[in-house]
This record gives sequence, structure tokens and C-alpha cells, in this order.
Amino acid sequence: MRVGVPREIKPQEERVGMTPESVQELSVHGHEVLVETGAGAGIGADDEAYRAAGATIAATAREVFDGSDMVVKVKEPQAVERAMLRPGQVLFTYLHLAPDAAQTRDLIDSGATCIAYETVTAADGGLPLLKPMSQVAGRMAAHAGAKALEKAHGGRGVLMGGVPGVAPAKVAILGGGVVGFNAAQMVVGMQADVTILDKNPTTLERLNHFFGASAKTLYSNAANLAATIAEADLIIGAVLIPGAAAPKLVTRDMLKTMKPGAVLVDVAIDQGGCFETSRPTTHENPTYQVDGIVHYCVANMPGAVARTSTYALNNATLPHVLNLADKGWRQALRDDPHLLNGLNVHAGRLTCEPVGRAQGLDWIAPKAAFDLAA
Repeated sequence: MRVGVPREIKPQEERVGMTPESVQELSVHGHEVLVETGAGAGIGADDEAYRAAGATIAATAREVFDGSDMVVKVKEPQAVERAMLRPGQVLFTYLHLAPDAAQTRDLIDSGATCIAYETVTAADGGLPLLKPMSQVAGRMAAHAGAKALEKAHGGRGVLMGGVPGVAPAKVAILGGGVVGFNAAQMVVGMQADVTILDKNPTTLERLNHFFGASAKTLYSNAANLAATIAEADLIIGAVLIPGAAAPKLVTRDMLKTMKPGAVLVDVAIDQGGCFETSRPTTHENPTYQVDGIVHYCVANMPGAVARTSTYALNNATLPHVLNLADKGWRQALRDDPHLLNGLNVHAGRLTCEPVGRAQGLDWIAPKAAFDLAA
């Protein structure tokens, strides 16, 4: 198979779909890899490193898309990239379609086979291709929130861990999954006053066992949520419904109950955000204020630590890339029902129920795609 790796073009996105080491694995399996020039610059991998791994360097993204049977990326394809997709071509990347109707429409119109990292599942019910970036984003959320709390950045001027004689920041984490757990590890390490809210009793028990007295756990109901929000200096939104739009846990009215200069960090912004007042921001301009509350809503947080993020992501994606290349998408998805769950669009049809429900579109089950052409 011919596998293409274009340079990422989303603003401040420095990750790359495949490392030179991953390219070498594909080459050993007998596949051709086409890498756009400069694609690996953000992780310190120059064109020569890719050539040494067996890749051919392409001058433009158009060459990569035109010359590839499968395109491997990191972020969702931007409009100019979606226009280069064609029927029968496989796209393997993060998509986050639920809040992005324009992308959904373009991918359907392209006729391509689009497999989303974030809806590939595991036998234990987890999301193994989302997990490494959730780990990175959760840890970064703590650092981003701590910075935003500084007065110079619009925050309350509160130090996360306080000092002897002065109370630490009160941090609320909404969601105790991978993002929430990793965020909690960081803010606990900063000696903040930490409360984690979740609806799953098993998750709460696990968190309580791990953190002990270092963090409080609360069942996430309306009363506990409202009380915690009103007291918090920093709120980290870490909720996820696989493939679907994130629920709006903090409404605009709730902002009026918060302390002036408190900070919201919305790690769910890729899925539409879990705060009503959230809108995507960039690393260049990461924050804005609504009613005196600082919002940090960077949609590609792991892109700021591109090398760590790319290698962590490749550790998870490479086995699936090899299966897709070795077997072709049909056989790879027939053999692996968890990879099949990643199929979001195929041959002009939507194959992801949560996206269909979020956007009011018709969909078919992923396995029905085997009966379609292309």
C-alpha cells in the first residue's frame, strides 16, 4: 500500500502523523510511504531522517494526497485537505465530527473511507487511540490553568499550592476518566485543594483509592456541581461521550456564581466543549473572558508538546496502521471489531451513530459499510 503523511496545517499544530521509526516499520512490511517535506520539523525529524527510514519526500500536500492509498494524520483534515480526498482513499486521523457539520458534509461528499482515532475501542471499553492524547491534555490542563490564574493573564492571582499560612487554590475537575485522572495527578502534585466530580461510582471508588486524602471525590449531581463551581478557583472540564458532543455542564448563568478571575480549562473543546461559553482558541491566543471568568479552550493542546505527543500517539496507532496497510481496510476492519468502531464515514455514508444524532443526519452501522462500493 502507498501511505501518505502530510504536514499538519492547523494553526500551531506541530505534531505529525508518523515518526521516522513508524515509517521504517511500514517500509519493512513492504509498503511505500510518501511524506510531505517539513512534516516532521515540529518533532525534530528532518526530511533526511524520513528518507533514511525508507520514505519518499513529496514537495506538496497535493502530491501526498494524490499519491496515497491511505493518508495518516493527527488532526482533522482542514477544508483544503478535505477537497483533496477521493473515493476509495482511506483517511486515518482524529476527526471529532460531532460539533463539526462542515467537516462531516465534506467527508461524506469525498467518498473516502474515514476512520477516526477517537472512536476506535478496546476490549476493556476504553479508547486506546484517544488515551495518549488525553493523558497529555490532562497534564497540560493543570499547567495551563495555573498560568491562567496569574494576575497578568487575567486570573485571580492565586498560586496553586499556596504558601505556609495562605490557602492553596481550589481546583474542581469535572470527569474522572483519563483526562481527569491525569489532571488530578498534576494538581495534587502542585498541592492544590482538589475535588473530582464524576457520575460513575466505580470511577469515584478508583479515584478515592488512588488519591486518598490528597483529593476529594463527589458524585456529579446538580447540587454538588453548583456548589463546587461557586467555590473553585480553577475548573478543568474533562468529560467525554465517545463520538458525541460534550454535555454543557457549566452554563453561562453559573458564571455569575463564580469568583471573579476564576479559570475554566475546557479539555473537551474538540467535542464542542463542556462549558456553555466555550469557543475554540489557539496556542497563540489561548484565553478570553466572559463575565470576568477566564476561559482556556485550546483545541489542540497536545500540539504544544509535539514530540512527546507524536511519539505517544504513534505507540498506539502504529499497530492499526500496519494492519490497514497489510490487509486493506475491509479485511482489517472485519478482523478487528474495535477498529471497525473507528469507521465514521465510508463511500458517501455516515457510519457513526453519535455524530448522526448530534447533527440530525441519517447513518448506517459500521458493519453495513462492507456492503457498499469503494
